[in-house]
Amino acid sequence: MSAPVAVSTNPMEQLKERFITRTAKVGIIGMGYVGYPMALLAASAGFPVTGIDVDENRVAAINRGESYIQDVPPDEAKRLHEAGLLRATTEYGAIADLDVVLITVPTPLNKTGDPDMTHVIDAREEVRPHLHAEMLIVLESTTYPGTTEELFLPIIEESGLRLGTDICVAFSPERIDPGNPTWGPRNTPKVVGGVTPEGSEVAALFYEQIVERVVPVSSSSAAEMVKLYENTFRAINIALVNELAIICHLLQVDVWEIVEAAGTKPFGFMAFYPGPGLGGHCIPVDPGYLAWKMRSLEYKTRFIDLATEVNTQMPAWVATRAAELLNEEAKPIKGSKILLLGMAYKNDIDDLRESPALDLFELLRRRGAEVCFHDPYCPTVKFDHAVVQSREMTPELLAEQDLVIITTGHKKRVDYHAVLQHAS
Repeated sequence: MSAPVAVSTNPMEQLKERFITRTAKVGIIGMGYVGYPMALLAASAGFPVTGIDVDENRVAAINRGESYIQDVPPDEAKRLHEAGLLRATTEYGAIADLDVVLITVPTPLNKTGDPDMTHVIDAREEVRPHLHAEMLIVLESTTYPGTTEELFLPIIEESGLRLGTDICVAFSPERIDPGNPTWGPRNTPKVVGGVTPEGSEVAALFYEQIVERVVPVSSSSAAEMVKLYENTFRAINIALVNELAIICHLLQVDVWEIVEAAGTKPFGFMAFYPGPGLGGHCIPVDPGYLAWKMRSLEYKTRFIDLATEVNTQMPAWVATRAAELLNEEAKPIKGSKILLLGMAYKNDIDDLRESPALDLFELLRRRGAEVCFHDPYCPTVKFDHAVVQSREMTPELLAEQDLVIITTGHKKRVDYHAVLQHAS
């Protein structure tokens, strides 16, 4: 007679077993720049993945095996959909059958600079009626320290489920860098912190199945703080080099020469480069979350506030420099033709979120300039006053401009030799 097989009755042990066997059903709320790549990552590891999004066009595209995100290879999206590992829906009822729910919705700042948690709260409310045992919930949306506990502990307590025993909650900050050819979701270390120690352990085990390295931290608040520190570090250093660009202009030295030479120091220095401002889905926004949280604790974040001030005024400084350069040629900015090369917030991507080029375009237009742009990645840009099309960068277009400003340093698809030849 064969010996009986021991079967664990602990809900979390059963969930962990499904992680190891890749049979756990994974759901991702928010199929944008973060959610879709994460869905692809989990499906590639063998997990059946359901994307949940309110955008019917996104859902339809996923269910056709198509990609609408630059970092999601179309062939891979199609392969995983055809293999039955990747599907999408607008129906939140699908959560009832899921073992893992990742929340990857936007967390912008509102017009007053305060965190707008609307999308996270909406996602929480959609999850609430479908909470069940043997479930892991992970918030990946960037937010202030304490959010995961504040928003999710109450609904767990109301459900009667035992946190850490029946259900686990954690925070794991997204580290998506759009267009980065070296570091992607799979090989970028994944920071994970649970609301409880069990939450850290269970979430870490899940991510270990889909990424190369997991970095556990002591709590969800610690994980939330990690993301804010990372991007506040970058925002402050970008502000420093942006101010350095202004200083170098006043001192009549070349800021690019200074940064390049300083970068030869093999220790104690990290090169940052100046630009027309600060853009993207994280760096302009994340420090604001930390500053807001500290204001509630009656502490003023002086470094963060000053960096925000410097970075925010850069488009205006560039507009003023444009006027000065035109003036040197005895041309007023009003009526001058100005071409902006690049509208995306960084090179070689199609992401316009918080791009300083958008502000610069409007500032120059308001000064009376005839502004147009060329961006091989962004064919159209929607402004408050109109939808503007990217212009084809022909020798004729370049030759008729009074000023050309490289606002985004695309390394591909832009012939800078032609710019120098025809615009000078």
